[in-house]
Amino acid sequence: MLYSESLGDEGATMVFLHGIAGSTRYWRSRIAPLAIDHRLLLVDLLGYGKSPKPWTKYTVDRHVDELYQIVHGQKAITIVGHSFGAIVAIAFCARFPHLVKRLILVSIPYFGDKEGAIKYFSESHLAERYVTTNIAFAALACMVTRWVLRWFLPYVLRDMPPEVVEDLTRHTWRSYTSSLWDGVYGHDLFADADRLDPECGVYCLHGSADTTAPLSGVRKLSSNRPHWKLRILENGDHHPLLRNPQWCIKEISLAMKN
Repeated sequence: MLYSESLGDEGATMVFLHGIAGSTRYWRSRIAPLAIDHRLLLVDLLGYGKSPKPWTKYTVDRHVDELYQIVHGQKAITIVGHSFGAIVAIAFCARFPHLVKRLILVSIPYFGDKEGAIKYFSESHLAERYVTTNIAFAALACMVTRWVLRWFLPYVLRDMPPEVVEDLTRHTWRSYTSSLWDGVYGHDLFADADRLDPECGVYCLHGSADTTAPLSGVRKLSSNRPHWKLRILENGDHHPLLRNPQWCIKEISLAMKN
């Protein structure tokens, strides 16, 4: 069973899904204002945070099945997903439309297909290129980070909150590499988007300077979908919630009123 936490006990249910290498702690201290009028359910995806970390393929379908086990009793939920969590959110809504009222997708990555993703990251800086295009190197990097570099990360990633940095060591190399290759690169996100009920509102929040999930991707994904709304944080990177939580809370609150 996935690990989860609840905040608030009034109003509609909002389910929060973190991205790769994240956990409930990505959201906890920053979304408290939303708990005044809503019930917030924060979830650690399979393989991350305090959730189980089995030796398995971390496909989107597997993540969706695990999520279903803890939310199937809910109705008219809003799913807020960051990065990979946004991919899981769309897939969940496509399979269980009767459970979901709206989606709020923060920094959703879309590259078209695996070849498009590899091509995009092959043009990034050297360290990121190896981790995102070579599965063996990515696995090695995970192990080195977890067992060797974990004590130095807070001094290197000074622009990230301490708990978010700590979460970079709270998964396994298997959950990381499989979620990335089988979940982000190998999953047909466009097909899931096509399957969404037009009555389900979809709100995308994205930074204009996001180099991990380029803005061009979400523009393509939302193109010709009139029920999708895109809000852009100027000069924002892949973590709008960390850089400008007030903007994110305002946009999420507005989406909840529609």
